[in-house]
Amino acid sequence: MAASVPVPQIAGYSFDVAANLADAAVRKRLSPAAVRGFFKIVKAWGIRDQDARELLGGISAASFYALKKDAEKRALHKVLDQDRLTRISYLVGIFKALNILYSPKLADAWVMLPNKHAMFGGGTPLGYMVRMGIPGMGQVRRLVDSYRGGM
Repeated sequence: MAASVPVPQIAGYSFDVAANLADAAVRKRLSPAAVRGFFKIVKAWGIRDQDARELLGGISAASFYALKKDAEKRALHKVLDQDRLTRISYLVGIFKALNILYSPKLADAWVMLPNKHAMFGGGTPLGYMVRMGIPGMGQVRRLVDSYRGGM
């Protein structure tokens, strides 16, 4: 088990400490909520299954549909690896930032809309994230956070 790092304690301030995704117990605890959240985001954004599979790192159709079935039954049988939890974390952050910035309708449509930002070159944020993987998800997350003044 990885050693924990003490969190500084300063009156009036709280420090968010990233979850240690290298710790199997942490991954086991976070996986069910992450999977349910992922599928709720995919549904809200209207993402096709093939693109959803790519957002998870190119998992097989069988693995994807097994996760989807587990999420629907709220009984996850698989612990996600660090890579997949990181990917889902980025998507949750993007989802949250978009819902702070925009109306629910625009927030849900944003990833599917052509975008003139230089990062996307007229393509969609979804296409960029699928093509670029984790680094692209991180860039989109930082972009939407900067729009809301979170950088």
